[in-house]
Formats: sequence, structure tokens, C-alpha cells
Amino acid sequence: MLNKYARAFFTRVLTPFAAFLIRRGVSPDAVTLIGTAGVVAGALVFFPRGEFFWGTIVITLFVFSDLVDGNMARQLGRSSRWGAFLDSTLDRVADGAIFGGFALWYAGNGNDNVLCAVSIFCLASGQVVSYTKARGESIGLPVAVNGLVERAERLVISLVAAGLAGLHKFGVPGIQWLLPIALWIVAVGSLVTLIQRVVTVRRESAEAEAAQQNASQGSEAAK
Repeated sequence: MLNKYARAFFTRVLTPFAAFLIRRGVSPDAVTLIGTAGVVAGALVFFPRGEFFWGTIVITLFVFSDLVDGNMARQLGRSSRWGAFLDSTLDRVADGAIFGGFALWYAGNGNDNVLCAVSIFCLASGQVVSYTKARGESIGLPVAVNGLVERAERLVISLVAAGLAGLHKFGVPGIQWLLPIALWIVAVGSLVTLIQRVVTVRRESAEAEAAQQNASQGSEAAK
């Protein structure tokens, strides 16, 4: 849902900014690298100290680079395999930093081993969810399923909750519980999405093998 509608909306909004960067001679790859560095810094500098509000602000400023770099590449007519590879790889780095930052907080001053484990599960399951689709496509399967919680949903749910939870330090009572709730939602949603993709790949694989076998038998019969 977010990939379909929110991405299209923000792509239109950010198109003038992407054009401005192009005029300044900035490359899409540079935007990708700077954006990832900003997200990693925001997550690993602020989150382990419990500064969720300011960490979310910094991350949000840089996370839109994921839309800007692609927009720039399309305007330049330079969409390439290398750009897609770099973007996808650094997305995994950024996601790992965000949930790693949560895990570091709960392992330290947050003092909650269960939520630390949930954060680590969110980190690992997010990576595996992405891998299942990439691996399925690499063996020639369409992997025709989006799943309940994809990357956009994971980021929006966790970062909105983290930003609001950070308001606790400004005197808003009880709001700090939004982050633990969000992490559990992301963990469960990621598990469901992983199961959906594994089941889809298994079904598509069986269908592809059956079609190949039928084609082989038809070829033999024709002889």
C-alpha cells in the first residue's frame, strides 16, 4: 500500500529537488551514499542514547534519498544495474542501523532484554524478507506477492513510533510505550511476510517444474 501510493506521491513532490541536484552536478550514486550515511549516523548516534525524537528527525531527512536518487537516474536516463544494486545493498545497511540502534538502546540503558531480542528479530527478518524475493527472482520466479509488511511499512511504523516515543523526554506521559508496541507489530508482520513469500516461492517453483516436465514430455511425444 505504501509502496504503491506514498512512493508515487513523494516522487512527484521530490522531482524539482532531484532536478536541482542534477543541475548542480550531483550524481545519483552520491545521493545514495550520503543518504545512507545520514540514516546510519542518525540511528547509531541518537537511538542507543534514547534520543528517539532527534534520531527520527535526522533519519527522516536522509531517508528520502531513496526516492531522490532513483528520480535523478530516471531524469538523466541512467537507470543501471549498478545503481539498482547499490541502492538495494545500502537499503539493507540503513535498515540494519535503525533496528540495531533500537537493540543497542534496549541492551544498554533501556534495560529490556526481550525488546532487545525483538529489535534484533526485526533486523534479521527484514533482511531475510528482502533476500527471499531477490533469491526467488534470481532463479527465474516472479515471486508474485508483496506481503503484509514490506520495507516501507517497517520504516514508517518503527520511525513514527520512535519519533512519538521520543516526546516522552519533552514531558508527554505514557507515549514511550509506542515504540515497544511498534517493534512487536513489525516483528509479527515481518514473520507473516516471510511466510507468505516462502509459500509463494514454493508454489511457483512447483508450478515451474511441472510446466517444464510437461513440456519435456510433450517434446518426447512429438518425436
